[in-house]
Amino acid sequence: MAAKTILIIEDNQLNLELATDLLEANGFSVLQAQNAEVGLRLAREAMPDLILMDLSLPGMDGLQATKALKSDSATSHLIVIALTAHAMKGDQEIALSASCVGYLTKPIDTRIFVDTIASIIKDSQSGGKDKRAA
Repeated sequence: MAAKTILIIEDNQLNLELATDLLEANGFSVLQAQNAEVGLRLAREAMPDLILMDLSLPGMDGLQATKALKSDSATSHLIVIALTAHAMKGDQEIALSASCVGYLTKPIDTRIFVDTIASIIKDSQSGGKDKRAA
């Protein structure tokens, strides 16, 4: 089976490297973007299996980028997971209402991160929607 491709849209270099390292060490192929504009272009070109979307990006934020992906018929099927330091009451609901199918908080919990991503991909391919928080 071919490696699943994950697009990480994250402007913090340390967070980007950590998520990339964890995913690649577990057999995923990873694409990186440090802003929404590049992320949207990569999403259209690569059609990744899953997008990890930071919500606080410079310029266009992650919520706007997710809405742009979901309003484009070419990318509306893509799975977007919010990956954010926004962990206040109501933040998860905001991300889910923007069509993110999951919500992961930073700092990344390295013990469950990869399993959570793999589970979300598996659930989406079997037709389920997994709106988990980790």
